[in-house]
Amino acid sequence: MASRLLERYKANIKPVLESEFSKNKTLTAKVDKIVISVGAGEAMKDSKLLQNIQDTISLIAGQRAVKVIAKKSVAGFKVREGYPVGIKVTLRGENMYNFLDKLCAISLPRVKDFRGLNRNGFDGRGNFNFGLDEQLMFPEVVYDDIIKTHGMNISIATTATADAEAFRLLELIGIPFSKGRV
Repeated sequence: MASRLLERYKANIKPVLESEFSKNKTLTAKVDKIVISVGAGEAMKDSKLLQNIQDTISLIAGQRAVKVIAKKSVAGFKVREGYPVGIKVTLRGENMYNFLDKLCAISLPRVKDFRGLNRNGFDGRGNFNFGLDEQLMFPEVVYDDIIKTHGMNISIATTATADAEAFRLLELIGIPFSKGRV
């Protein structure tokens, strides 16, 4: 069974983008991948806390998250080569569309005093980045299972070549942006 958002993209969003930006159907912007990442911080030394973060991100994403290992030692950050420095998961295909649908329809509306995502999160190449303060906004997360609340960074990579096209794609998908200019 195809994702609800994927079907909506094919039926409604793609024709709008083709008419506004390009006549070539193969160059129409689409979401390529979503990367969810969490920096370990003080969890570097606490394997139980790091495992809890990994389990939480896996639960949120619907796919197993992996530990990111330091490639070099950095004395200023007290990091040695081989230490775990974070958790990440890369979503593509069906899981990506399911996560994006859940994020827009369920999770972001649960944030207290939410006024939209900052429009300045675009990088100039059609990708959008934003951060979330805590993981408790997702319905899968059980409060009693959390050792410590943590934030996360979500990067949405699109095939759009310009920020205006990527913004229009994400706006049509349903991502709530704050009022203001791009």
